[in-house]
Amino acid sequence: MRPRPKFVLEIKRRPRTDVFQRRDRRVNLSYFPAKRFYHLPLKVSLVALILSVYVGGSVLAPVGGVAVTEDRASLEAELKQLEAQITEYEGTISKYRSQGKSLKGEIGILETKIKQINTQIQTINLSLQRLSGNISQTTNKIGQVEGNIELNQGALANLIKEIDTHDQKGLMEILLENPKLSDFFGSVNDLLAIQESVGITLEKLTQLRGELITHRELLAMEKEDVEALRVYQVRQKQSVDSIRSEKDQLLKVTKGKESEYQKLLTQTQKSASEIRTRLYELLGGGQMTFGQAYELASIAERTTGVRAAFLLAVLDRESALGRNTGKCSYKTAMAPGPPNSSRDDVTPFLQITAELGLNPDTTLVSCPNTDGAYGGAMGPAQFIPTTWITYRDKVAVITGNSPASPWRNVDAFVAAGLYLKSAGAGSSEVNAAARYYCGSNWSRYVCTQVYGKAVADRAAQFEQDIQVLKSG
Repeated sequence: MRPRPKFVLEIKRRPRTDVFQRRDRRVNLSYFPAKRFYHLPLKVSLVALILSVYVGGSVLAPVGGVAVTEDRASLEAELKQLEAQITEYEGTISKYRSQGKSLKGEIGILETKIKQINTQIQTINLSLQRLSGNISQTTNKIGQVEGNIELNQGALANLIKEIDTHDQKGLMEILLENPKLSDFFGSVNDLLAIQESVGITLEKLTQLRGELITHRELLAMEKEDVEALRVYQVRQKQSVDSIRSEKDQLLKVTKGKESEYQKLLTQTQKSASEIRTRLYELLGGGQMTFGQAYELASIAERTTGVRAAFLLAVLDRESALGRNTGKCSYKTAMAPGPPNSSRDDVTPFLQITAELGLNPDTTLVSCPNTDGAYGGAMGPAQFIPTTWITYRDKVAVITGNSPASPWRNVDAFVAAGLYLKSAGAGSSEVNAAARYYCGSNWSRYVCTQVYGKAVADRAAQFEQDIQVLKSG
């Protein structure tokens, strides 16, 4: 059997790959009188040109130039102004609430909420405009990456053919083809240089593929953001209509009299028993009574310091804006690991299910979206396997369940509390919620101003319910 070609055996870079030993590693362009090897320097130059273009001008460079940058800066400035106005409205609402329940205060809260939501709708429109631009840029970047991959693949194919052709020649044949011994050694040196260039090109191809996958995942997230914003915009418009109707009904019933408002308040106040038996739907699927959920959240609050109302809001399905829950197999939902992805969720998932004695094929996780973003989140707290592995031992110490399970409610609640604590819930619940939902990409507008704010509003509602339970 004939030995495998050198380019297969020695694809990586080697120190001092030079038959002359004393010369620096370079392509010697001055020794090419031989007829059969006249095209080798051209191949080497082609590879050098391709690599220099790739390294010198990154495919990740912004698309669109100064105009795009200026438009984005203008949008950012307008968004900041609107967000500052929203914050001001939040302060006004808090001021009214601190003054206690009164007809004037309630009307003031409703009117301020209408202004606040209308301003939020404006910010959503601006964010949709910005995201549309981002999606266009990301699509262009993906095209650039694919073009670079195609270019490098073509060059690589030519290089491999060239090396294979000369690799099949024997030493005597090559010596006979070159009148001078120096020509032969020059040609061999250039072949070694080409072989080294093949290795470099392969490394660049691998890097380009990784970047392409990253960009596709980024594009999928941007599309998800657009859809979430559109859904949120519809809900906000519905909220405006609902609040206006609530305000009109309140004035109609009370006829503007404080005494009538206080009577109405007493009649409509929910009892502790009603709140305790109300159904609470978990983010990861399943449901329990609110009383049961509060007990679990209280355990997490005592052990992690994260406020129970906030934890309940994070785990409440409503606050997730309809995020997909456990309905898929890990085989279709999870990041499979190298070489197709930058992370591996399958290996830790199989480890987790094996430790718990679960069948991985029938244990469902969250589904991926249609644009290629991975799913794979597990249980009520929706932890991905790679994250659960880092928290399970801490959870086991607190709950006494060893091994801890992401599908066991008490473990899931405690794990969520630990994560939110590490995400900075003590200083900013909105940002902590954004980190919980979006991970390392938490600073995106949809994560902080949509999901984070939705969780904060939900937590305020739960806090009122908890106060009723405590007093009941």
